[in-house]
Amino acid sequence: MAASTRIKSVEAMQVTWASGDPPGRRSALVKITTEDGVAGWGEASPMQGGLHSLGIVERDLAPALVGADALDHAVLYDRLFHRHIKLGPEGALTGALAAVDIALWDIKGKALGLPVWKLLGGAWRKEIPYYASIGGNAGRTVDETVRVVEARWRKENPAAIKIRWDGDRTRQDEDIPGDIAKAKAVRKLVGDDFPLAFDANNQYSVGGAIRVGRALEELGYIWFEEPVQHYDVRAMGEVAQRLDITVSAAEQTYTVQALVDMVEAGVRMVQPDIVKMGGITGLMQCAAICYAHGVELVPHQTQPTIGNLANLHVLATIMHLTKPAEFADAGGRMDAGFRSIPKPDNGRFRVPDGPGLGMEVNEDEIRKRI
Repeated sequence: MAASTRIKSVEAMQVTWASGDPPGRRSALVKITTEDGVAGWGEASPMQGGLHSLGIVERDLAPALVGADALDHAVLYDRLFHRHIKLGPEGALTGALAAVDIALWDIKGKALGLPVWKLLGGAWRKEIPYYASIGGNAGRTVDETVRVVEARWRKENPAAIKIRWDGDRTRQDEDIPGDIAKAKAVRKLVGDDFPLAFDANNQYSVGGAIRVGRALEELGYIWFEEPVQHYDVRAMGEVAQRLDITVSAAEQTYTVQALVDMVEAGVRMVQPDIVKMGGITGLMQCAAICYAHGVELVPHQTQPTIGNLANLHVLATIMHLTKPAEFADAGGRMDAGFRSIPKPDNGRFRVPDGPGLGMEVNEDEIRKRI
C-alpha cells in the first residue's frame, strides 16, 4: 500500500531560545505531520515573535490543511491565500503561508527521498558563498562600527560584508556625514577590493539617499539597500535610476505583483524573504520574474536555521546567482534545536543532500522552549 501523504496535524509554535529574549529574537515555527508520521518543518517571519502569522496558521490555515494531501502544496497555497486575502496579503498572511509552504516541501522531499533542490529542478551549485550581515550601526560610533565589523570579518572570512543601520525610520537624514564616515572607515578596514554593501533600512529622503549613494559609489560599495521608505515605490525607483551603484529593495514586499511594481519602477536588484512572502513556492515565483526582467535576485534572510536552509535550497537552483547569500545571525543561539543545520565554512554554506530540507530537528529541545 502506498504511503499516505494526507495531513494529520498542523502545529504552530513560538520558540524562545534564551530567557528574556524579546519577541524579535524568538522563532515562529510550524510542524506539519502526515498520517504516516512524516513531519515537515517550516518557519515564518519573526517580526514580533511571529505571533500574527502563527495565529493565522492555527486558526485559519490548519483546519483546511488537515485531511488534504501534502503533495498538493501549490493548490493549497493559492486556495488558502485567496480564501484569507482580506486578512491582508502584506505580511501576516504571506508569512503564515511561507511557514506552511516550507513544511510541505520538506514533507514532499522526505516522502520521495529527495532533497528540495532536486525537486526544484537540480542544483547549479552545491556550495554557496555568503555575506556577513552586520546590523545596529545607527547607534554606534565610527570606532564601534569598525570593531564590530572587524570581529566578524576576522572570525568568519565571509565572501562579502553588509553594514546595516537599523535606525529610527521616522527620522530621515539624521546624520548623513556620520553615516558616510562609517562607510569610509569600514572600507579602510577591509581594503579597496573587498565587496561591501550598505543597508540604510529606509533612513533617507530621496535627496539624502542620492548624497549617500554618490559617496558609496566613490568608495566602491557594490549595492545600496533600501535607501528610502519601502512603501514609496516611486521614490525607490527614482533613487535607483539616478545612481550608478546598484540599489536594492523588496525585503518588505510580500506578493509577486508588488515585486513587479518595484522592478518596473527601476529597481534592478530585489530581495524578497523566503519566510515573509510565501516560502519556497513564493521565492521560486520571484526567481522566474527576475529571470524574465533581467533583475538580480538576492534574497533577504536573517534566520539561521530553517529559513536559511530553505533559502539555500532555492539559491542552489538559480542559474544566475550574482551575489552571496545573506547570513545575519552567527551566534549559534538556535543550535540546541537542530543537529544538522549547515554551518558556515570559510565564507560558504554547503547545501545538504538529505531528503526534504536535509535537517535533523531536536524536537525535545524545541518543545522545552515553547
